[in-house]
Amino acid sequence: MSVKKIDAALLKKMFIGAAASLESQKEVVNELNVFPVPDGDTGTNMTMTIMSAVNEVTALENPTMEELAKAISSGSLRGARGNSGVILSQLLRGFTKVIRDVEEINIETIANAFQKAVETAYKAVMKPKEGTILTVAKGGADKAMELVGTTDDLVVFGEKIIKYMAEVLEYTPELLPVLKEAGVVDSGGQGLLEVMKGGFAVMCGKKLEIKAAEPVKKADTTKVVSTEDISTSDIKFGYCTEFIILLDNEFTELDETEFKAYLESIGDSIVCVADDDVVKVHVHTNDPGLAIQKALTFGQLTKMKIDNMREEHNEKLGLEAEKANAVKAGAVKAQEVKKPTLPPKDNGFISVSVGEGINEIFKGLGVDYLIEGGQTMNPSTEDMLNAIDQVNAKNIYILPNNKNIILAAEQAKSMTKDKNIIVIPSKTIPQGIAAVINFVSGKSTEENEAAMVEAMGRVKTGSVTYAVRDTHIDGLEIKNGDFMGLDDKTIKSTGSDIKQVTAELVDSMVEEDSELISIYFGEDADEESANEIADMLMEKYDYLDVEVHPGNQPVYYYVISVE
Repeated sequence: MSVKKIDAALLKKMFIGAAASLESQKEVVNELNVFPVPDGDTGTNMTMTIMSAVNEVTALENPTMEELAKAISSGSLRGARGNSGVILSQLLRGFTKVIRDVEEINIETIANAFQKAVETAYKAVMKPKEGTILTVAKGGADKAMELVGTTDDLVVFGEKIIKYMAEVLEYTPELLPVLKEAGVVDSGGQGLLEVMKGGFAVMCGKKLEIKAAEPVKKADTTKVVSTEDISTSDIKFGYCTEFIILLDNEFTELDETEFKAYLESIGDSIVCVADDDVVKVHVHTNDPGLAIQKALTFGQLTKMKIDNMREEHNEKLGLEAEKANAVKAGAVKAQEVKKPTLPPKDNGFISVSVGEGINEIFKGLGVDYLIEGGQTMNPSTEDMLNAIDQVNAKNIYILPNNKNIILAAEQAKSMTKDKNIIVIPSKTIPQGIAAVINFVSGKSTEENEAAMVEAMGRVKTGSVTYAVRDTHIDGLEIKNGDFMGLDDKTIKSTGSDIKQVTAELVDSMVEEDSELISIYFGEDADEESANEIADMLMEKYDYLDVEVHPGNQPVYYYVISVE
C-alpha cells in the first residue's frame, strides 16, 4: 500500500483513530508513572485532552483542512489536563498552524508541521526537561525532516518515524535517572507514541473507532427523570441567544478562537460559524447582553433572536411556577429576577481544592471560586476559564496547588484578555493556603505576587498514601499496599505502620528554624488517629506548634506541612 497525500477527510479519520489508540492504551500509559500512588495519571490526562478535541472534530461534516485544524487546536487547548495534556495540546496547536494553510498534506508539510509542533511545545514549558514527551516529539520531528526528499510514500515515511520515536522512548531512562531506577520509560512519551500509532494505522486502512463509554453505575435510588420532573432551576443558562454578525473587518482564526472561548465562558450550546463576511452565533447564556456587546466589537448585528427557555419550559408543561419559600402564603407567580451587574472588585481568588475540610479553609480565607480537583483529577484549561468568568474582579489570583496543574492555569491566563490573571505557582495545598494568607489588600499586584510566592516558598509539604504496585525507587523497596510518605520531590518513607511512616516523613521535613507542623487528615483517616500522631510529634518536637485540621481529601491519609 502506498499513500502520497492526506486530505481533510482522511486526516479527520486519522485524528479520531489516534485518540482511539490512546484511549485503548491509557491504563498501560498510567502504569508507567514513576511513583506508585493511586491518583490521576498521565494516560488519563492525555486521553481527556485529545477527546476534548475529538468532540469538536466529530461535530464537523466534510470539513476543510482549515476547519479541521481549528477544531483540533481549540478543542485540545480548552480540554488540556495535567502537564502531559497541556504539552500534547501545544504539540497539536503547533502542528495545526502549518497544515491549516494547505488542502492536502504531503511529506514536506508533515515534516514542517512536526517541527512547528515541537517548537510550540518547548516554548510552552518554562524549564523543558529531556527524557520526557518533549524528547520523543523532538525525535519524531528530527527524523521527519531527515527523511524529506528520500521518499514520497507516507507509509514508508510514517513507519520510519514511529520506529525512531519508539527508539527514543526506550532511551528516555538514560536521560532521566528516576525512570531508570523505576524500570520504566516516560509515560508521556509512551502516550504520544500511541497517538502516532493510531493515526498511522488509520492512514494504512485500519479502522479504529472510539469505544462508547460504559454507563455509569449509580445508586439504587437513582431514577430516570422525565421532562416533567425538571424544574426551571435545572436550566443552567436561561436565554437562547442567536444573531448574525456582519463583519467590519477580517475575522481571523485568533478572533474566532477567542470569541468562542468567551462565549463558552458565559454559557453553553455554542455555535460559532464564520463564513466570508458574516459569523453565525448561537449561545445559551444568563446574560445575552454580554454576548451581544462582545459581538458588536466585530461588526453590526442582524437576525437577533432571544428566547427565555425557562418561560418556554413552563408553557410547555402547562405549569404555574411557584416560589418554594412562599407556598404557605399562597400561590405566587415566579418572576425572572435579574441580578444587578455590579462593578468588578479589585482582587479575586481562584483555588484548586479537594475535600470539604480543605474547601472550608479556602472559603474562610476569602477565596471566591473553588475548582474541585487536584492530584486525583487535574482540572482542564476550560475549567480554569469558566472559573475566571465567574469571578467579577479586575485582578484574579489563581492557586493551582499542584505542579501538574500550573501549565493549565498558565494556558488559561494566555487565553484571557479582559482580566489580569496572576498565576501563583503553588504546588501543594499548604503552599496555596500560605500564599493566600499573605495577600495584603491595598498593595499592588506585583507586591502581593512577590509576597505570596515568597510565603509559599517557606512551606514544606508531605503526604501519606499507599502503593498500588511493587517498585524500587530512591533506594527504597516498595511493596504493593505499603504506606508511603512523600515530600515535595520524592518518597521519604515506606512500611506497614502508618504512624511510623508519617513520623519518618515529618522527621525528614523538620529543620532547626521550623515553627509549625499542620496535619490535614483525609477521608480515609480520622481525627482521633490524627491527634495521636500530633501528640507523638509534639513530644518529639516540643519547640514546635502542631495543629490538626479536617481536610477530607481522598487518596491521601494525611497532608502535612512544616513551616
